[in-house]
Amino acid sequence: MTRTLSLAAFLCGSAIAGHAFAEETTSPAQQSLDDAWWTGSVISNSPAPLPKGHGYVESYFYDARSSGVDAWGSQTYMLYGLSDRVTVGLRPLFGYTRIDGGGGSTRIGTGDISLHAQYALTTYSREKNRPAIAVAIEESLPTGKYDRLDRASNGFGSGARTTTLGIYAQHYFWMPNGRILRGRVNISGSHSDRAHVRDLSVYGTAVGFDGHARPGNSVAFDNAWEYSITSNWVVATDFYYRHDAATTLRDASGVRSRSHASDTFAVVPAIEYNWSPRIGVIFGTRYIPAWGHNTRSVTPVVALSIFM
Repeated sequence: MTRTLSLAAFLCGSAIAGHAFAEETTSPAQQSLDDAWWTGSVISNSPAPLPKGHGYVESYFYDARSSGVDAWGSQTYMLYGLSDRVTVGLRPLFGYTRIDGGGGSTRIGTGDISLHAQYALTTYSREKNRPAIAVAIEESLPTGKYDRLDRASNGFGSGARTTTLGIYAQHYFWMPNGRILRGRVNISGSHSDRAHVRDLSVYGTAVGFDGHARPGNSVAFDNAWEYSITSNWVVATDFYYRHDAATTLRDASGVRSRSHASDTFAVVPAIEYNWSPRIGVIFGTRYIPAWGHNTRSVTPVVALSIFM
């Protein structure tokens, strides 16, 4: 976060310094918003509402690689403009895990499905220097298999309902060369209820276990930047942080155990190509360094977006 703010300060400072030479040099033409097409970034959510009656589909495909494991997955955001301020949608998830030496998934599994709704508090205005801001709520439903598994790698659900509240902001900045830098900030918090767990599960329980699990609450912060090189090409980066509190397990006899809380830091550089304002693709890599109880992970990702 510090590095990102320093970059913004440097760019702004360059713009101010350049003003002193305005009388001696010709300022470059400023790029128009209509000439800037966007797809990303990889992680951040947009606060801009969809126009009423329009839809948006963005499908992600990724491979979360860690030591000896490839966790392939796909998730698709399907959104619809219910009104000029309200956007609703859902996000299904699919996965498959390969493990060195065997023990991987025997089939493609479905994860928990999430229902999404957001309300635009403000829309972007250059004249008023006003960012776009939205509040969002997401409800994750326990539709994925998570317990009574034949092997742990066939579990892709949580068994618990999870409610996530978020606030999203987005603003545009014109650089000294006239090109546009788009910035986003997403902040969210999640709370899960209890899941009844039996036998082998995604929570690490063994055959014969009968009890409950309560996933820990989590908070997440994402700061994303996208720079419009041309109408078609954009470079993007996410700076992401997430804290997950410990998950609690309790068996039928009342014996209780807790996992470790975790902190995840990730940097996600990416490049976008947009055929038009309606269709684009983004290629990126999420890098999570080894930190605390987290293992190092590298996740190549590609996503295709279509505005309808």
